Amino acid sequence: MNSASNLNSADSGSELLWGFWYPALRSEQVLGRKLVSAMLLNVPLVLGRDLAGEPFALRDVCPHRAFPLSFGQFDGKAVECAYHGWQFDAHTGECRLIPSLTEDSKLKCERIHAGSFPCAERDGYIWAFMTNPEGRAMPVAEQPDLPKVPSLPTFSEHYKIAHLWADLPCTVDHGIIGLMDPAHGPFVHQAWWWRSRRSIREKSKQFEPIPNGFRMSPHTPSANSAPYKILKLITGEPATTTIDFVLPNQRFEVIRAGRYWLSSRTTVTPIRQNLCRLDFCAAWNILPWFPIVSFIIHVLGPRFIRQDVEVIEKQALGLKYGDRMMLVDDADRQARWYFELKSAYLESQRTGTPMRHPVDGLVTLRWRS
Repeated sequence: MNSASNLNSADSGSELLWGFWYPALRSEQVLGRKLVSAMLLNVPLVLGRDLAGEPFALRDVCPHRAFPLSFGQFDGKAVECAYHGWQFDAHTGECRLIPSLTEDSKLKCERIHAGSFPCAERDGYIWAFMTNPEGRAMPVAEQPDLPKVPSLPTFSEHYKIAHLWADLPCTVDHGIIGLMDPAHGPFVHQAWWWRSRRSIREKSKQFEPIPNGFRMSPHTPSANSAPYKILKLITGEPATTTIDFVLPNQRFEVIRAGRYWLSSRTTVTPIRQNLCRLDFCAAWNILPWFPIVSFIIHVLGPRFIRQDVEVIEKQALGLKYGDRMMLVDDADRQARWYFELKSAYLESQRTGTPMRHPVDGLVTLRWRS
């Protein structure tokens, strides 16, 4: 059934989703005793590693005079503010020392906290669990209930892994609906190794609900994309692709062909209101001794991402006028599901009731791309 709905671009991206893990930095960016600043969901962070190499994330604001903690010192246990020497436990944010206090002071420094966020390392990223903008400590009883840190699916003991990234000058909503848009490929990514207008054909894909998201059920990879053709040629096996979208910002794609596999995850993480970071992580066991997959990812991948960045930069010229945009028919249904999932999650958080999933059972979508 034909359908269309309007999206007000001025309102898009106004709601950020709290209570999720987000990739703050790549692991290689946080080394030794170095303090590194970052921004997530408009929250300034300072990240580092303790004596055991475990990462931590504090709000990059000293509660005394709002001085950035990232300008301070770190001894492997406590972060020291460079303004007045206040020291904070790297993992809990609890104040351990206020040098200006005299022995008869009644101020209990352990009652003072810098904002802190649960932190973990996985797949070459340091992740922060963004509880709330202030980094208020979670009750001890709730901490064991934290969702698992997102993991890239892998299917064998040995594999190669790669990372790509880029800044996107847009709200998180525009970044995500661009990420899941199936119809722009022949127009934005025109190249011998991808698609062209002449390669447009009708697609029919089946979708199903999964927790906090939806899945494009296992299917044969697109026949009009050269990378998929190359993978089929080198594996010699019939291939299937499964694509998931999971709140708040993750797109997973898994390609299986016999014992060979390629798994990728793309995230669009809000940095500030109109700036996001795209992170792409891929792992594979396809002919590790022959660099064809590495070439596709490291040479063709950045070109593909650059084309998306250029489109978003140009789209921003129109979005500044606050025009309403249309979500049309099946090609834009995934974008509508994203907004419905987001609204359902926010309503569930507001009311404390179970989240109502917008995808009701198996759904078949059809479009041309």
